[in-house]
Amino acid sequence: MKNEAIKIFQRKKKSILETWIKFQLADNALREDLMSNDQLRTQSEELLTAIVNTLTDKELDDGSTADLDAVGEILSSISMSRAKQGYSPRETGIFVFSLKEAFISTLQQEIKDPVELYDQTLKINRFVDGLGVRTFETYIKGREDVILRQTSEITDISTPVIQVWDGILALPIIGTLDSSRTQVVMENLLQKIVESGSSIAILDISGVPTVDSLVAQHLIKTVSATRLMGAECIISGIRPEIAQTVVHLGIDLSTVITKATLASALKAAFSMLQLQVTQRQRVFKKED
Repeated sequence: MKNEAIKIFQRKKKSILETWIKFQLADNALREDLMSNDQLRTQSEELLTAIVNTLTDKELDDGSTADLDAVGEILSSISMSRAKQGYSPRETGIFVFSLKEAFISTLQQEIKDPVELYDQTLKINRFVDGLGVRTFETYIKGREDVILRQTSEITDISTPVIQVWDGILALPIIGTLDSSRTQVVMENLLQKIVESGSSIAILDISGVPTVDSLVAQHLIKTVSATRLMGAECIISGIRPEIAQTVVHLGIDLSTVITKATLASALKAAFSMLQLQVTQRQRVFKKED
């Protein structure tokens, strides 16, 4: 025999939807800048329809949502999209938990027996709480995907390989240099050396806040990899505090050409390639 609450939800679906929409619109945290009221209604109606059409006694009695594949897919899609749109966990949670209020409000109107009402209310609480847990799990995954994508984009932007002259590459490094980022730096630099046929690469560490033994090891690995490709490496941006740290840590950079500024490194690169840059004299014609 079908649970009484399920019968009520199927019969009063339109009323439940309107009550649910009203609860959501009344919340001060509603993000009208991220989603229109029409979109909110569409999402709410899609989820409610899936719940009402697929909910069985089993799920309502034990609070399980594992067997509601259609509901799970819709809920996951909504949570993922909201995570990528910039909704907070609270704003995403309100979407689901306000449905609980709509369900219970409808049950209070339809069930007159206090004992039956209490029993059905407990079941609805467990069921919607299960939906809430599922929502947060998907939301967290969505946010992790956004963070990973943004981290990848920032890494690509912060490690550009620039061809500053024929045969000379420059790679300005900004931020902390860890193992994963060193791998990206090496891959980008070595690929550019192959593509351009450059013989000199300048690693500018002016934007690296601190240099410790680990950062120095990463730099040395990059220099070694560059040399294996047949190119020479120059490290520029050696500030006084970095020089003191390198000496204090006993890091051996004696085999690497180091310069204080990028301009000095570029001048050294010109000298290694036997290039000379001269300033042209401006010729002024005498007016008649």
